[in-house]
This record gives sequence, C-alpha cells and structure tokens, in this order.
Amino acid sequence: MSNAPEGPTPGFLVWRLSMKWRVAMDRALGPLGLTHAQYSALGSLLGMQRSGLRPSQRALADHTGLEALYVSKLARSLEAAGLVERATDPADTRAVRLSLTDEGLAVAGRAVDVVRELVDGLLTPLGGLDGPGTEAFTQTLTALLDVPVPAVSASSTEESS
Repeated sequence: MSNAPEGPTPGFLVWRLSMKWRVAMDRALGPLGLTHAQYSALGSLLGMQRSGLRPSQRALADHTGLEALYVSKLARSLEAAGLVERATDPADTRAVRLSLTDEGLAVAGRAVDVVRELVDGLLTPLGGLDGPGTEAFTQTLTALLDVPVPAVSASSTEESS
C-alpha cells in the first residue's frame, strides 16, 4: 500500500497558486514598468510611509518577507528609476532609510489600483476582495505564515533521499 497522497498536496497547491498570482501580477504591472517584486517593495513602502514611517531596508525586508540583500538590490533599481530615495540613517550609518519620491508616490498609487482590481478578480471564487470566503482565506493564510519554518538538519535530508 502506498503512502502517496491522492491528488495534489497542500504544498504543491500553495506553490502553484503563488506562481499563478506572480505571473498575473507581473503581466498587470508590466505597463507601469514594475515587476511583482518591485511592487511588493513600493506598495509596502507606500503603506509604511502613509503610517508616518521611513523604514530601513532591513525593516522593509522584514515586512515583505524578501531577503535583505534582494531588497537592497530592489531599492537601488527603484532609486535609479527615480521612484525611491535612499539615505543613510543619521542614528546608524550602517542602515539605509527609504522613502518614495513624488514620482514613486504616483506610480505606487497607480500600481495599488491595478493590483486591487487584479486581486479582486483572482478572488472571484471567494466572492472578491470583500467576499465572505476571502476573510476566512486571509485568516488561514495568516495562520500559516505565523508558523515558524522548522530547521532542517543534515540527517533529516539524508533520510528523505
């Protein structure tokens, strides 16, 4: 008797959904000159800035779940595009503070509108952004994201091979 699951596993479905949404986001944001990753940085920075924060690259990385080195590269490219300003933190010269330029505010605002419309469509099976199934879905995703990733030891990877 096989222990193989019938049908796709939850991990496979999460991966497929994330890839589907990433492709959809890249296509929707392309006309604005943004990738999904750039939008994640810009949109998060917009929300943080509206809350009165001027986050460091590290704080933005923690907020988005992206690697700090990747956020640093994103911030540099967004700065080169005139959308983000990077400045050394006077209190900690190792830290770089980020803020949106006027152009960055405009692009981020347009991008948020595009993404909101896209996500509303992607969530149609749950009733859209304001649908009854979306709140439960969001709570489930939040619970899954709150679970720490377990450390994998060398012995456990050898056992699975």
